[in-house]
Amino acid sequence: MKILLVDDHAIVRDGLKRLLGDLGSGVILEAASGRAALDVARAERPGLVILDLNLPDLGGLEILARLLREDPAVRVLVLSMHAEPLYASRALKAGAKGYVSKAAAPDEIAAAVHAVARGEGYVEAKVAQALALGAGAPLESLTPRDLETLRLLAQGRSLSEIAAALGVAYKTAANGCTQLKEKLGVSRTGELIRLAVEICQPAGD
Repeated sequence: MKILLVDDHAIVRDGLKRLLGDLGSGVILEAASGRAALDVARAERPGLVILDLNLPDLGGLEILARLLREDPAVRVLVLSMHAEPLYASRALKAGAKGYVSKAAAPDEIAAAVHAVARGEGYVEAKVAQALALGAGAPLESLTPRDLETLRLLAQGRSLSEIAAALGVAYKTAANGCTQLKEKLGVSRTGELIRLAVEICQPAGD
């Protein structure tokens, strides 16, 4: 089986190549960006794609959608820096066969590769547990103001600009972002912004 590794960090790709070599896997292809991944996938038709969600040019969910649109048979395993269940939930709904975080043990990543290569689903144990407890679907709890705040964050707006756009005080906008972090299970503003981009971007063209 041809396996395409999509990650913008060479050290991650090298580590995966060593892991896959130990597993006795077949032809290993590489791409450091979303557009490069799509080009390689069109030319080589890999059976398995191991995909990072954070790439410098295209959003991970957009790449996932395009890969599946061009080859519905391709199996995609997301290997992400994000262990939050919301990311896993969105990736699986978009068509990924599996989801593991980069913090997972090598044995678990290997198990995920084997399972997805066989056409089975696989979700990292701790992420699966959080999903089973309902932590992967917090979007339903968001208010219209929450969703508008996420949209503005995804556009790169500052808290002052968000407050002005919503017609509220700066402190109210700041408190709203703090509450959003709690609802979405992230601790830092940078994580909230990345999540806002993933939520608000279209999964496709």
